[in-house]
Amino acid sequence: MAKRVHEVWKGSNKFFLGGRLIFGPDARSLLVTLMLIIIPVIIFCVFVARHLRHEFSSYNAGYAILVVAIVFTIYVLVLLLLTSSRDPGIVPRNSHPPEEEFRYDSSVSMEVGGRQTPSLQFPRTREVMVNGIPVRVKYCDTCMLYRPPRCSHCSICNNCVERFDHHCPWVGQCIGLRNYRFFFCFVSSATLLCIYVFAISAFYIKVLMDDHHGTVWKAMKESPASVILMAYCFISLWFVGGLTGFHSYLISTNQTTYENFRYRADNRINVYDRGCINNFLEVFCTKVKPSKNDFRAFVQEEAQRSTTLPTTREAEAEDIGDRRMKVEDDMDIGGDLLKISQRHNIEDIEADIRSRGSDVPHHNSSEADSALGSDRRGPAVQPDTWHSSWGRSSGSWEIATEVVGTNSNVTESRGHVTPKEAHL
Repeated sequence: MAKRVHEVWKGSNKFFLGGRLIFGPDARSLLVTLMLIIIPVIIFCVFVARHLRHEFSSYNAGYAILVVAIVFTIYVLVLLLLTSSRDPGIVPRNSHPPEEEFRYDSSVSMEVGGRQTPSLQFPRTREVMVNGIPVRVKYCDTCMLYRPPRCSHCSICNNCVERFDHHCPWVGQCIGLRNYRFFFCFVSSATLLCIYVFAISAFYIKVLMDDHHGTVWKAMKESPASVILMAYCFISLWFVGGLTGFHSYLISTNQTTYENFRYRADNRINVYDRGCINNFLEVFCTKVKPSKNDFRAFVQEEAQRSTTLPTTREAEAEDIGDRRMKVEDDMDIGGDLLKISQRHNIEDIEADIRSRGSDVPHHNSSEADSALGSDRRGPAVQPDTWHSSWGRSSGSWEIATEVVGTNSNVTESRGHVTPKEAHL
């Protein structure tokens, strides 16, 4: 049975509802974020907003405090879900490296089976034009593609994400091209919710002071929940409020968190900055691009490519075949050289015998012939007398010095006949 894309996904993401929802590997942290939002709001509705229902007599306006808190909390939770459960802009990874970028570098070789073979190399970077300015993009070894501009590989999700901003552990998802708008709205709305709860809790303390004609301390003792909510919202404002201010600055300058932290000291020209107003319009008023991944689609087997790259084993086999041919040719050449060397030695022996023919009796010619016959057979060549130059650029075989020395000794010993031997 064919599997769906989310079932064979190579990233570290977690899928729910049959691939309809995609989360990061740290999706459990989302539960902590939900509790940090829902529990304080429940406390606020039960111990603060409920007591303020009748404080505004006209049109029962006190109920609006409770309704606004509930509706605004639901809005914040929806933004949180849109941020954490959607594709942030994942670039689909390739199943094989780009063929047009293949090149073999003979200067960088790797040892396979005891032999040096050329190493397959890729250009690590290449330049693309952005607003008329060249921008260098990098090759991703994991996804086997050249990352688009402003794209980066998230080590937590193990995906390349377009317009990568950062990986947020509080939402359990990468923040990128397709969910940055919702992330900013979530952070800014959470900031407004903190301000709202803090303000209404402070107002309730004021109401208690007026009703009981007491001091602030007596009112705080009357409603400790209000004090806890005010302290909690004050601390949270430093976090979500700081993020709202920081990302407002990033949007106005058309930067990402990743670019701001990495290239801050380089003083690079921001080629993406289009002006403050246009930068805000780009983030909030442009259409969200559709996802490049259909996680519910069935996996289709990739058709076999017509042009296949030579593998390491094939290259090694071709290299071994070429070397075998060289060895055979060199052995033939070496055999010819040995025959030539033996022929010269025999000719020297015959010339020496002719020069001494007047001193040698006729009946000793058989001994000379037997000696000559032994020379014509030539010395036996042992296997270890050949020395290979394997690994040299020429790949030739050399005749060992022992063979040459043996031939010369035979020539001298058989070519020299003493007077005593001549008279026998």
